[in-house]
Amino acid sequence: MVNSDSFKKDKMFYKFSLYGFLKNQRFFDPFLILFFREVGLSFLQIGVLLAVRDITTNIFEIPTGMFADIFGRRRSMLMSFSAYILSFLIFFFFPNYYLYMIAMILFALGEAFRSGTHKAMIFEYLRIKNWEKHKVEYYGNTRAASQFGSAISSLIAAALVFYNGSYRIVFLASIIPYVLNLINLATYPKELDNPPSQDSTAKRKMELNSKVKSTFKDFVYMFKNPSSLKPILNSSVFDSFFKITKEYLQPIVKEFALLLPIMVGLSGTKRVSVIVGIIYFFLYLLTSYSSKNSSKFSKKFKDLSHAINLTYLFGGIFLLLAGITTAFKLNMFAIILFILFYMLENVRRPMNVSLISERIPHRTMATGLSVESQLTTTLKAIIAIGIGALADKLGIGVSLLIAGMCMLSLYIFVKID
Repeated sequence: MVNSDSFKKDKMFYKFSLYGFLKNQRFFDPFLILFFREVGLSFLQIGVLLAVRDITTNIFEIPTGMFADIFGRRRSMLMSFSAYILSFLIFFFFPNYYLYMIAMILFALGEAFRSGTHKAMIFEYLRIKNWEKHKVEYYGNTRAASQFGSAISSLIAAALVFYNGSYRIVFLASIIPYVLNLINLATYPKELDNPPSQDSTAKRKMELNSKVKSTFKDFVYMFKNPSSLKPILNSSVFDSFFKITKEYLQPIVKEFALLLPIMVGLSGTKRVSVIVGIIYFFLYLLTSYSSKNSSKFSKKFKDLSHAINLTYLFGGIFLLLAGITTAFKLNMFAIILFILFYMLENVRRPMNVSLISERIPHRTMATGLSVESQLTTTLKAIIAIGIGALADKLGIGVSLLIAGMCMLSLYIFVKID
């Protein structure tokens, strides 16, 4: 049994946590922009690749969410990780801009089948166990395992780049933890699938039709009901700015690393790998701590809405200041501001997911969270190209400054009442 103040860390808690840990063994994450720059791509070309990824995710977001709710969430997750692995293989073996687009499309399919689905499985499990009141704490703790995984991943990635001398190796290495996660997901209990009935064919067809109609009805309801729409908009706008602008921390750290009067006997790539690994390791340790303590943070406010609104404003301010400090070559301060931005995202995320889950029907949880992801990816595609073009013409600092100003100006439209 679970007491009133906490929850039980049972076998599924550790499986959910293991999923997050392995999923975040994305050794390419701290070096993605640097990899693209190494092969000669402009920031605009990089922005286009990111936009291709996000537009593809956007196209498949809701259909894959409905697929997960209707046909089984485990099957959706298995398809997701298979697409990821194919993407990594292309990035490693085929260094070509147009083939990178294909790799991005495969990666996007992985994101589309995954987004919202695993969270829906967690919240379905909590509903079955009658632990729903612990959603923020439970999800925050499993997300903390994800962020800890990112911290470990940063050190492994740095070691790989240091000894290999190239950023490309990180894609091949990322296949190993993703295969392990396929095995982990295959052991999840069937009741988390929300599968169709196993009765007669006619009855199964009737239930399928009923579920499809019900899912579309709830999907339309989300957009008609402000109490459901505002949390989705707030989360989507914040996450879209964060997920695109955070990539520009990499060139900022690279410039910072190359200006440090240490390890001058090493090549530029090796020096950068060491500093990037150290900074991202501590960054993800802090984000893990932030995610784990999201519940404590939210309890300092009278409700989740106030906490989410305040953190949105601080996120916009951090981004704006990061742009200013980058423009004036104050790279250390820009790095600190980005770390705070990362921490804020991980304090917010469990709160956002919890509030959204409270305002949409549990049977369409994956669809609802996929709606949020779809809005996020639409905005990300626009922001990626815009910031890429601005970074090429005006520099990274000015592009981040403009992004921060845009984020703050949208607050009036996403404020949760």
